[in-house]
Amino acid sequence: MTRFLKMHGLGNDFVVFDARKQGFGLSTDTARAIADRRHGVGCDQVIVIERGRDGFDALMRSINADGGEVESCGNASRCVARLLMEELDRPHVTIDTLGGPLVCRDAGGGRITVDMNAPRFHWRDIPLVEDVDTMQFVLEVDGANHTVSAVSVGNPHCVLFVEDAERAPVTELGPQLETHSMFPKRTNVEFVTVITREKMRMRVWERGAGITSACGTGACAAVAAAHRLGLADRSVEVMLDGGPLAIKLRETDDHILMTGPAVLAFRGDLDLEAYA
Repeated sequence: MTRFLKMHGLGNDFVVFDARKQGFGLSTDTARAIADRRHGVGCDQVIVIERGRDGFDALMRSINADGGEVESCGNASRCVARLLMEELDRPHVTIDTLGGPLVCRDAGGGRITVDMNAPRFHWRDIPLVEDVDTMQFVLEVDGANHTVSAVSVGNPHCVLFVEDAERAPVTELGPQLETHSMFPKRTNVEFVTVITREKMRMRVWERGAGITSACGTGACAAVAAAHRLGLADRSVEVMLDGGPLAIKLRETDDHILMTGPAVLAFRGDLDLEAYA
């Protein structure tokens, strides 16, 4: 049997495995079966904590519900950071991810702040298939044009600023933009309404997971794109289906600081062979 933790950040939920002492293989099919909400544990992402290289407290791998491994996950990074802080008995840790290093600090009240690094806007960094003005450009879907912004926060994001995020066609348009030919690695899709310069409402279609109650990197991408367009200040509260995240663009270097909760729901054991 293999021990796991069920954790979440604003309802964006994870099955977390600690593979630092004893590594194990996790195939695409196994990850997909674990994430299945009817026949498995059920989650948006499967997270594997591995031993970190020099200078890092751990390596975090993020595997979406569809079994595909991705670069990073903002909400999961807070959960992993909480575990490491409790284990090491200190208020800060550094986590390595495929999307880059994450410096995490205890923000008090059960909240964690993660330095998500500076957003990247060059088309090759996102990546896109061709050179466009990533601040705003047009994508065609089924004969309709949609104005979007693109940004990387360690993983790709397509941000749409809409009049009413509550009524946005997340279920219909989200998967079409996720798999649009402009995004060779697919993309996360955010539907954002700017309420004030310090508050936004956002709904999200996550790459490989579909609609989720929250997306930490998506909130970071939305604020970065909005600030670049002159629509928002540097400190913004982003209201997600699962609750608020505090996002701040640091003035000195434009690093994005994301602050929110990290919750342990329960512990359990899995027979991984049963999910193979």
